[in-house]
Amino acid sequence: MSRTNFETLLEAGCHFGHLKRKWNPAMAPYIFMERNGIHIIDLHKTVAKIDEAAEALKQVAKSGRKILFVATKKQAKEIVADKATSVAMPYVTERWPGGMLTNFPTIRKAVKKMANIDKLMNDGTYSNLSKREILQISRQRAKLEKNLGSIADLNKLPAALFVIDVCKEHIAVKEARRLGIPVFGIVDTNSDPKSIDYVIPANDDAKSSIEVILDACCGAIAEGIQERKAEKVDAEAAGEGEKAPRRAAKARVEEAPAAEEAPAAEEAKAE
Repeated sequence: MSRTNFETLLEAGCHFGHLKRKWNPAMAPYIFMERNGIHIIDLHKTVAKIDEAAEALKQVAKSGRKILFVATKKQAKEIVADKATSVAMPYVTERWPGGMLTNFPTIRKAVKKMANIDKLMNDGTYSNLSKREILQISRQRAKLEKNLGSIADLNKLPAALFVIDVCKEHIAVKEARRLGIPVFGIVDTNSDPKSIDYVIPANDDAKSSIEVILDACCGAIAEGIQERKAEKVDAEAAGEGEKAPRRAAKARVEEAPAAEEAPAAEEAKAE
């Protein structure tokens, strides 16, 4: 069953590409036609690609791993932050910190530094510092929160990267490729789809276009998370079911000697 349909994508303006002179020839298979000097994306292919990407994202979420969303362009920031938060996934909407994936341990140190500042502020360690020193530490904390707050729970490398505008986020894509991390991306007619594992050909500039695609993908992620929870509950129930006969057998074994001791005790009394 399709997660989104042709009409929904059409209404959101997902079919509008860039000017013909700005196109990337590698996007030719996804272009339906040209109208008034603008390329029109084939939405039938977009629907198929969204479904393909959504199913893959669902499996990643079902396995309990993280998907990192990346969108630093102005019109996508708020939408991505909102959608990623709704499925408890990390995201980057400020400047991409170079080496975030390829030098991940250093990024983790910065996140831990932020946690340490919070701890020391809460336990009163900083109470003896001057106002100026406290202000400097607070500013440092605010800067770390702005750039890394949204990835504070990312304890290890993500299992996948979801990118809005693969041209703008080319550094993030390059790092993911280098580490063998699958890349999902909304790819417009001016972009190169060759470096993207799961290409979603669509308008990556319009808010409505980005939102409708993220709705479908995050819906699939939510399904994967729910299925994981359901399977965990079933596994625990099955485990309890298996333990019950064992407990009963153990109880019978423990009762048997007691039953044998009773007649022996009675015989001893009789003597």
